[in-house]
Amino acid sequence: MTAGTVQRVLGLLIVLFSMTMLPPIGWGLFYDDGTWGVFAASFLIVAGIGLLLWWPVQRIRQELRLRGGFLVVALAWIVLGALGATPLLLAETPQMSFTDAVFEAVSGLTTTGATVLVGLDSLPPAILYYRQQLQWVGGLGIIVFAVAIMPLLGVGGMQLYRAETPGPVRETRLTPRITQTAKALLSVYVGITFVCAVAYWLAGMSFFDAVCHSFSTVAIGGFSTHDASFAYFDSPLIEMIAVVFMFIAGINFALHFLAWRDKRLTSYFTDPELRSYVWILGILSTFVLVYLLWQQQYDGVGETITKGLFQAVSIATTTGYTTDNFAAWPGALPVLLLFASFVGGCVGSTAGGMKVMRWSLIYKQSVREFQRLVHPSAEIPVKLGARAVNPRIVDSVWGFFAAYIIVFTVIMLLLLSTGMDQVSAFAAVAATINNLGPGLGDVASGFGDVNAVAKWCGVLAMFLGRLEIFTLLVLITPTFWRG
Repeated sequence: MTAGTVQRVLGLLIVLFSMTMLPPIGWGLFYDDGTWGVFAASFLIVAGIGLLLWWPVQRIRQELRLRGGFLVVALAWIVLGALGATPLLLAETPQMSFTDAVFEAVSGLTTTGATVLVGLDSLPPAILYYRQQLQWVGGLGIIVFAVAIMPLLGVGGMQLYRAETPGPVRETRLTPRITQTAKALLSVYVGITFVCAVAYWLAGMSFFDAVCHSFSTVAIGGFSTHDASFAYFDSPLIEMIAVVFMFIAGINFALHFLAWRDKRLTSYFTDPELRSYVWILGILSTFVLVYLLWQQQYDGVGETITKGLFQAVSIATTTGYTTDNFAAWPGALPVLLLFASFVGGCVGSTAGGMKVMRWSLIYKQSVREFQRLVHPSAEIPVKLGARAVNPRIVDSVWGFFAAYIIVFTVIMLLLLSTGMDQVSAFAAVAATINNLGPGLGDVASGFGDVNAVAKWCGVLAMFLGRLEIFTLLVLITPTFWRG
């Protein structure tokens, strides 16, 4: 692993990231909200930092190996999360501390959607747009974005792609070349975002709101341009459009690409993870609706369906949009929805959580152990669909599950030590490590009143959740640093 190669790629990624400061300049000029200078200065600062890193090592052309890929991915998310806070620190409105600005930027880039801001309706439009754009950029992964133009960087992209997608069953290449694969995923991502924006606009959103909310919907981010989130629009049609696109964004984007390339839907119907995803959302939504009807939470069946279905899909896919305060729902529903975020969406989607694939394998492994109790000599493979799963993959899933529980427990204990109550601490960790956003207790309406230490714990949890634990934890193991 060559430090110069890592430095060169990281510098170029920072330069690329600085370009995300340019579109808000246009919005600032259009709305004359006084922020265009903030974003222009942020662009120069971030681009300058990237160039300072890149310039001394620009002539290095050594191939980036797998370990270097892991290091670049981890450093990129940490550094870009910090640099993403630059406009929020420079802006006069809102006035944010360093801790709050980094928390907000990391929450956006990791598509968590937890916020420390209030009074969104009165913030400059360029700032609101920037928050949404952060989520959109982070949705498919800033590293995958960079891989799409990796030939221009002169560095092989496969190592970055593997490090960025450490799921239980890594995607095979959709196209012969990794750059083509990344471009294909980006094309699908942009296409779905465009259709979502048009649907919102036709349903009654303003052009600005339609663009902004399409970004956070397809990214499964949850940021909104209004304090009331989707309740601001008071439109069942808009809510149902959001449900459709949140569901779509929770599906493996490789399936979307295959369906588009082959011009048929076979890839959807034959995917075992997608079937499990549909079953989980279906059962959860049905239970929520029946319980709300039984408790007569709302005046009519129509309102119950729209409110119940929206919250169930939003929280289960870890989007985090709300049209009502689900934390005030009766009985076990608030905790049930929070637990649903631990599952999240499919591998290869923009959703958070542990992913449907992992939970499916854990369930099938548990069933196999019961069968072995009755038939101890039988050879019973774990299968996904008709295919047997490599035992090493099953082992890695259990390893991930163990690491997840340990990390969750440690961060929760840290939050408890800062004075948070048990419900709030548990919900805060779940909301951040699952990249969900809203929680229960003190964090039901945001993280603005949480103490600074707890916010930094939340930042760590968001990074761990977005990088799926292992990509970050591997950096602290002695094995990684041995030659």
